[in-house]
Amino acid sequence: MGRISGPLLDRIDLHIEVPSVPYQELAARQDGTSSATMRTHVQQARDVQMRRFGGEGQRLNSRMNSRQLRKFCVLDQECQTLMQTAMESLGLSARAHDRILRVSRTIADLEGSADIKHPHLSEAIGYRSLDRKLWAR
Repeated sequence: MGRISGPLLDRIDLHIEVPSVPYQELAARQDGTSSATMRTHVQQARDVQMRRFGGEGQRLNSRMNSRQLRKFCVLDQECQTLMQTAMESLGLSARAHDRILRVSRTIADLEGSADIKHPHLSEAIGYRSLDRKLWAR
């Protein structure tokens, strides 16, 4: 991790650690979410995004510019407070702020929510785990 620069990490949307899977989960007979089900959820979210950006010349949340972020990623007061706390406590950059908004908009789309809510924003902030580790040094 010490070899990865902050500006490079800023350009990566999702930072997650993947722990090893316990044997009990590997040996379990129940299936997780099927690829077909996951494909359906993703396609529904992409359809929402295509409708959102119909006349905007793009189709994906990941490509939103700053004007589109202000238009499509409006945060209520509770979310604004959470974002401010995260920015200040984690020392996040403006680029990380925008990436968190894009990811939270996508999480909301996957859940079928027209608005970004606290859980969506909280989850998106949680995906910035490498920022937290660099900040803690």
